[in-house]
Amino acid sequence: MSSERQAADAAVDWELVIGLEGHCQLKTRSKIFCGCATSFGDAPNRNTCPVCLGLPGALPVLNAHAVELATRASLALGCTVHNTSVFARKNYFYPDLPKGYQISQYELPFSENGFLEIALPQGPRRIGIHRIHLEEDAGKLLHAIGSEVLGHSLADYNRAGTPLIEIVSEADLRSSEEAYQYLVTLKSILQYVGVSNCDMEKGEMRCDANVSIRPPGRAALGTRAEIKNLNSFRNVKDALDYEFRRQSELVDGGGSVVQETRLFDAERGVTLSMRSKEEAHDYRYFPDPDLVPLRADPDLVERLKAETPELPAERRTRFTRQYGLTDYDAMVLTAERALADYYESAVEAGGPNSAKTLAHWVGSDLLGRLNAAKIGIMDSPVSPRRLGELARLLEDGTLSSKLAKEVLAKMWETGSAPKELVEELGMTQVTDEGRVAGWVEAAMAENAQAVADLKAGKEAAIGRLVGSVMKKSAGKANPALIQKLIRARL
Repeated sequence: MSSERQAADAAVDWELVIGLEGHCQLKTRSKIFCGCATSFGDAPNRNTCPVCLGLPGALPVLNAHAVELATRASLALGCTVHNTSVFARKNYFYPDLPKGYQISQYELPFSENGFLEIALPQGPRRIGIHRIHLEEDAGKLLHAIGSEVLGHSLADYNRAGTPLIEIVSEADLRSSEEAYQYLVTLKSILQYVGVSNCDMEKGEMRCDANVSIRPPGRAALGTRAEIKNLNSFRNVKDALDYEFRRQSELVDGGGSVVQETRLFDAERGVTLSMRSKEEAHDYRYFPDPDLVPLRADPDLVERLKAETPELPAERRTRFTRQYGLTDYDAMVLTAERALADYYESAVEAGGPNSAKTLAHWVGSDLLGRLNAAKIGIMDSPVSPRRLGELARLLEDGTLSSKLAKEVLAKMWETGSAPKELVEELGMTQVTDEGRVAGWVEAAMAENAQAVADLKAGKEAAIGRLVGSVMKKSAGKANPALIQKLIRARL
């Protein structure tokens, strides 16, 4: 039986219940409790000091910017920022944790009770945010160099002490697709408010998933398994699909799910048992004696609330209303704040009538080139102002759609202004009726069957005639004028 069929059969008898714990690196230059850099890719153990290494006598000092970013994230996700939150020591031993404990928050977290909305085919769905708390990251263990597996592990403590927020969802997600959309939406919101770059390749966003099953309609949750350190959205989706099948088949076969921590093997597409799941008391949480309780500054909260930008869902709705875009185009263009800003700057330069044309160019042509070149919108060789100028040339009839695409390709290669390229390459659209009429006469003479079909009411035939004229004019004839002259001849 195929895995897809198995998943479908399991879905009849069991409901999947998912809660996600997102770990997002805050966009600070220094660590959360010391002045060491958070830069990625530096030589191993270069960015360390007595504080982040936990040496005797070293005391932590809280990074104020990390607190500001955590506040921004909390407000963007509709959370209540608590007047007081407390840092706690989470005690466990692992070689990547030099202190022997992680500074986190437990009983009194930074903020609670928020939500985000995910877009689904059946409509938007609200997913609850249980809590957000501040914590420090651990270091990194290296078990291999390239393809060579080491007989020992190497420890790099550059990441130890990097500021994180852990965003814990409610157990409101019911499918791997919903979990995927939740993470995509969360990433977009955090990037919009400048909290995190969320670059998963650099470890700036990771996810743990709590997975359980229950009969549909039952309120009580089943025994959960936690899947740790999922580092891509694709892995999250695949791991959840596999775990749903595993738990369903286990219970259907008379077994029972045990509470445990599991890892996902992406190559094999399976989750593997790692250890029995720890309870909170196993970590022996207690308030960190070196850090005083964190008091919220009401003035800071109000200022940051006023500075919260238009978020992706709001901007998507406005794009459909203001620019007449489809839901899909609006979703693509608002996925990243920089991309949405680029598009609006291009529309400002091109004029309101260019909005739909520019949506297609940005969302299709430009993004395709950026992805192929593996660069972001901020590094585009075509500025939004230049793209808007190109749209104006299309709107005023200087260029046909075909010629505009060719000019765009040249703009990408050279960075030149569209008007300069049009003049340099002689690409101005031909709107002189006499010249276009000559091409029309020749095309109709060479395509007698298309002419006959058009006379017989087969409207699709006009496309063959327009195509023939465009070929004769090297793409320079005005398409609207071509159709007008063809119909006049008939």
